[in-house]
Amino acid sequence: MAQKTLDLKLAKIKADHDCGEFIIADAKDADMAFGIAAPGKSPEHHSSEGNFRSLQEYRECIRQVVRQGVVDIMLMSAHTNSILTIEEELFANSPITPAARANDTTDIHVVRDGVYSAQPSQPFQTTTIDHIQCGHLDCDLEERTAGANLGLYSVTFNNDLERDRLTLEAYKSFRIEAERKGFRHFLEVFDPNTAESAMDPQQLGGFVNDMIVRMLAGVPESGRPVFLKMAYHGPKFTEELAHYDPSLVIGVLGGSAGTTHDAFQLIADARKYGARAALFGRKINNAEHQLAFIEMLRRIVTDEVSPLEAVHAYHGVLAALDIPPRRSIEDDLQLTDQAMQYGESATSVTVPAAGKSQSRAGSAVASTTSQPAGHNGRPDLANMTSAERLAYHRRRLQGHGGN
Repeated sequence: MAQKTLDLKLAKIKADHDCGEFIIADAKDADMAFGIAAPGKSPEHHSSEGNFRSLQEYRECIRQVVRQGVVDIMLMSAHTNSILTIEEELFANSPITPAARANDTTDIHVVRDGVYSAQPSQPFQTTTIDHIQCGHLDCDLEERTAGANLGLYSVTFNNDLERDRLTLEAYKSFRIEAERKGFRHFLEVFDPNTAESAMDPQQLGGFVNDMIVRMLAGVPESGRPVFLKMAYHGPKFTEELAHYDPSLVIGVLGGSAGTTHDAFQLIADARKYGARAALFGRKINNAEHQLAFIEMLRRIVTDEVSPLEAVHAYHGVLAALDIPPRRSIEDDLQLTDQAMQYGESATSVTVPAAGKSQSRAGSAVASTTSQPAGHNGRPDLANMTSAERLAYHRRRLQGHGGN
């Protein structure tokens, strides 16, 4: 079995929080939340046809991302995990770690004409640890390695004593069972989900941070989550949590799709202020070319490109592959996500003048050594022509299929 990059990175981060490692997860567990719309819009549809991918197409997207080998974790529903991990053994020789959503609180039940997501969150768990580990109830010891051995457990606190107590009790029961069965988990902490529990954004990060550290103070190492997944509340609260307990590996969730610049700036800012993981679901799934989008995320966290450079490069790839972008480059360079207004990057964006006409894949032959260089010695993608940007990135993306 291939060595998993998640395990290697977690060990390095635990030993040295500033080691430079960063964990990226693709969250393809939306079928436990969004119903028919979960797989996302089909890239090819007509007004008289269905607008969404099928579940089979959704799983094919997962296979492509796993074959690409750039993310560290693939998060799936228990059903998809049983098919891809257990039946197909998709991850047997992959550096990517399979994971499954271990619970589905009522606030993620987002269905057409439903009102559940607006009501106070209640604990709920469709699947079981055994179903995730071996695909059926009552796994034998040797069967527990057949499926995923990592799960996402989510909690939502609404500043309501009785409801939050039930949430904590349910998490305690899960932790006890997980420890007995050798099952690892990462912990998702959602912001309050009701209008009654809404807080000033300047206070929300403090409430969530305090609930996290208070909740985990009574949990020894054997039962603690391997990392966190939470909304990005800006530099102040990310730094606060990282400083309080450097052993906590902070991960940020992607949230709604937004612009490409929103996504790229989010991962850059979160990393800058102390996060060491990012879990993007809709941001990846709604991308015109999922593999190119993921590639740019990785190059941002390895300091090879800036968020702005990555937006330009991503649009260059779309042009080369004749994939129509959902937004113009001018619109896609905007920051629209409120979370980004916390950071230093909340500034107006100046869009460079349009370069030469964009070329098709394979037509660019310029070498990277002849391309414009930035102040740090890296290629200056923002000032390259489309052909130059394509030449720089095509080797890394060559052979990756479209989604």
